[in-house]
Amino acid sequence: MGARRAGEDGAAGGDTDRRKGGADTDRRIGRRALLIGGTAAAVGTAVLARDELARLWWRAPGVEKPRKEGQVDYAGARWVAASDANWRRADRPDDYGIDMVVIHVTQGSFDSAVKVFQDPGHGAAAHYIVGKDGTIAQMIRELDVAYHAGNRDYNERSVGIEHEGFVDRPQDFTGEMYEASARLTARICARYDIPVDREHIIGHVEVPGTDHTDPGKHWDWDRYMKLVRKARTAVA
Repeated sequence: MGARRAGEDGAAGGDTDRRKGGADTDRRIGRRALLIGGTAAAVGTAVLARDELARLWWRAPGVEKPRKEGQVDYAGARWVAASDANWRRADRPDDYGIDMVVIHVTQGSFDSAVKVFQDPGHGAAAHYIVGKDGTIAQMIRELDVAYHAGNRDYNERSVGIEHEGFVDRPQDFTGEMYEASARLTARICARYDIPVDREHIIGHVEVPGTDHTDPGKHWDWDRYMKLVRKARTAVA
């Protein structure tokens, strides 16, 4: 991958560069709590504040939202945990709505992608990796924010899927890979009611503010989108 540490605005896979991003803090939560607290007081009820606190309680210091170790969001995936330095704990889609899938290419092998996503010094990782043989590994839960897109807003609103191979090697994009990835994307779209179109299923190259080229000119978007639509119909 040849990736350098990317931090909060990290970009996973492809020809990765460093994007300067501030440390992830809870300042946003503090502002939201104050706003909701003020609104609740203004209307004479604590319902809104109570609901917000119920949703955000696990972000308080020393408190974690209950998680089942090794649980996957897609039944066809096996769990391989990324380093917790390469993603941010969240409660999506309750705190950040998910309306996009971002397609990446690893610029390396499946195993090398797993290795760098498990490296805390890498600073980036995607939710899933799809191999040439159709194998799928989930490394970050969909409810959490993966540092994969090189753009904080896109990180928060998307699910990132890496694909084993190189952008200049069309032979790396096998039928097994396209089929497996399309089923995965279709399931994600069904789960979050994401439209199956090129405005919501995009390549890393299309993320604003990045200089990545993946998935590259050899990625067959027409073929892929037809497969996603077919799989999405089957899911419905």
